[in-house]
Amino acid sequence: MTTVREATYDLLRALDLTTVFGNPGSTEEPFLADFPADFRYVLALQEASAVAMADGYAQATGRAAHVNLHTAPGVGNGMGNLATAWHNKTPLLVTAGQQARGMLVTEPRLTSIRATELAQPYVKWSYEPPRAQDVPAALLRGYALAIQPPSGPVLLSLPLDDWRQPAEEGPPERRISTRFGPDPEQLRDIAEVLAGSDNPVLVVGGGIDRDGGWAEAVALAERLRAPVWSAPSSERAGFPEDHPQFQGVLPFAIAPLAERLRGHDTVLVVGAPVFRYYPHVPGSYLPVGARLLHITDDPAEVARAPVGDSLLAHSRLACRALTELLPVADRLPPPARQPLPPPEFGQPPTPDALFAALAAHWPADGVLVQETPSNLAALRRRLPVTRPRSYFTMASGGLGFGLPAAVGVALAERDTGRHRPVLAVIGDGSFHYSVQALWTAARQRLPLVVLVPVNQQYGILKAFARHERTPDVPGLDLPGLDLLTVARGYGCRTSTVETAEAVGAAVRAGLAGTGPTVLAAPVTGEVPDIL
Repeated sequence: MTTVREATYDLLRALDLTTVFGNPGSTEEPFLADFPADFRYVLALQEASAVAMADGYAQATGRAAHVNLHTAPGVGNGMGNLATAWHNKTPLLVTAGQQARGMLVTEPRLTSIRATELAQPYVKWSYEPPRAQDVPAALLRGYALAIQPPSGPVLLSLPLDDWRQPAEEGPPERRISTRFGPDPEQLRDIAEVLAGSDNPVLVVGGGIDRDGGWAEAVALAERLRAPVWSAPSSERAGFPEDHPQFQGVLPFAIAPLAERLRGHDTVLVVGAPVFRYYPHVPGSYLPVGARLLHITDDPAEVARAPVGDSLLAHSRLACRALTELLPVADRLPPPARQPLPPPEFGQPPTPDALFAALAAHWPADGVLVQETPSNLAALRRRLPVTRPRSYFTMASGGLGFGLPAAVGVALAERDTGRHRPVLAVIGDGSFHYSVQALWTAARQRLPLVVLVPVNQQYGILKAFARHERTPDVPGLDLPGLDLLTVARGYGCRTSTVETAEAVGAAVRAGLAGTGPTVLAAPVTGEVPDIL
């Protein structure tokens, strides 16, 4: 007799989901019992870290990942990073334990009450199978939904006494498409508008990187001879930032963003929402006389865009087809950005000086995972992203993603055989949200380098307070944190980087190691301009 558990593991093998991220609980142990030798369990010390590790792993491998959570409390612990996975459009198969079916009517301890509602609205689908025999088919349905555009997490609540039940015949193998092409008629209309534009501009988002579309985005930009901006708050980089047509990252707020686009008559947005605005600085969404065209694979982004004509399509396919329809523009390419002046090197260094030094020693194939909100502008202007799948951050705005995500990315680099060096830049406030992820990195012997700019404050919140005219907000300073002692307790090598000039040697030593290294880098504490 084949059990539901055996049928489920067979299905997970067929889907290449043999790595399970999680933190086990009593409601999950019947599933995890006699864990198969060809599977791997990546233990996180808290569910938020497990979710973000799976997110980073899925993004870096380009495949779905499986994370197993502990009934309602575990899902609750993971919710912040589950929201981030939703905004990141990361395909995650989330399974959560549930109490035994025979006791659910009495709601015993650890029952997930209204389990299918708990993770809403941050999952594409949430389901508790009505019968044990429905578990494999439900898993396949969830997987199919997770990987289809817009990709994202799904959740299945699975009672603990289902696993020993006899299985029925499993679902047949299926091939599931994960991309769709643009409507030819609407694409021709977009091409006509662009061909007739005097001064178009291209705005790229993380969808281009998810879709493997860097080369197609470059070809489109060069055909248009248009300047290229990154959409605000992009979770991934959609264009090589050392390309002469790349101009930088657009501002986050409505009025400043429109001002930056002044002079352009057509704005083409590909692979991004229109737009992730914050804070609220009211104004016109576009410069006077400008028209916006929008290409995305997400119907919800189409619906909520405040302006523009939208086309649903896979961004790489759309860029390729659009380039074939367009003539080479009869204008000069835009002038390249002026090089930044060198920063002043003091002690402690400014964030600009620290990141300029990091950029000077950045490995050519390095992967950056960042969560340093108060230093983000300095990091983005000093350290350009020049290769695909080399920049990851959170689209949600919530902290606690970056450090465990970097662990997942580093694990993916090893598993795929690429072995690209992974560096995480994590603010000293962000660092403590999911610091226990360091233990997993140490147990997995991942050569991950974590650079922590230490300013002993929530600098980004001070910037918001200044912008919002809310003085004397409590809880914005972080004195007395010894992050290196904490990191050593989790099994990491540590070092203090006293000067910007010492960054290169410290990073090289960390990447040459056989486990994680945490580098504390004191920086000046000036509060950035939020706009």
